[in-house]
Amino acid sequence: MSVTPDDRPNGTDRAVRTVLAEDGVLLREGLSGLLERFGFTVVEAVGDAAALEEAVHRHDPGLVVTDIRMPPGYSDEGLRAAVRLRRERPGLAVVALSQYVEQSYAADLLDSGGGAGVGYLLKERVADVEEFAAQLGRVAAGGTVVDPEVVRQLLRRRRDPLERLSGREREVLAEIAEGHSNTAIAQRMHLSEAAVGKHIGNILAKLDLPPDDGLNRRVMAVLTYLRGA
Repeated sequence: MSVTPDDRPNGTDRAVRTVLAEDGVLLREGLSGLLERFGFTVVEAVGDAAALEEAVHRHDPGLVVTDIRMPPGYSDEGLRAAVRLRRERPGLAVVALSQYVEQSYAADLLDSGGGAGVGYLLKERVADVEEFAAQLGRVAAGGTVVDPEVVRQLLRRRRDPLERLSGREREVLAEIAEGHSNTAIAQRMHLSEAAVGKHIGNILAKLDLPPDDGLNRRVMAVLTYLRGA
């Protein structure tokens, strides 16, 4: 496909200088060719997170397209690098391209820079290369593009699980967090042990804790309480 000025990512004659980070050699070469085809100028293509940050400092690009899982740990190195780069350079447009939603840092990336010039796309859901190139162009121009599945998972994560609990159940959970036994909780709250046991059963059910022995579930409930507190 030939690229005319109107096809270029931000509707101008100037191609967007882009740094690409992808550890897979074949995919990296393929994406480089695809971006060049649609009018982006790939100033450097790298295979790990450290090289990504070095390339950005060296070239001062307008756009970064990065995978999330990269060497050395193949966990979230690319995403963490993207978050750091956005903090250093709020005007840098960044698109995370991944096979999954890395929830802990995805929210940080999308919140950075006021949410402008940022994107998070899932590789397996990219079905049209022209639309993909257009999405990159929108991000490079300051827009925001997020896969609906990413939004769904982040909203589910951000919903406070403690909201499901009644006021009395929160009180019981606070007592558990302080290390009190059912008997002690009953005495401190002037309840029967049976009532305390019922409240605890409701708490574990409402927090959707997986079946396990009682002690483990109590610990997991406490951790949920501490995260929400």
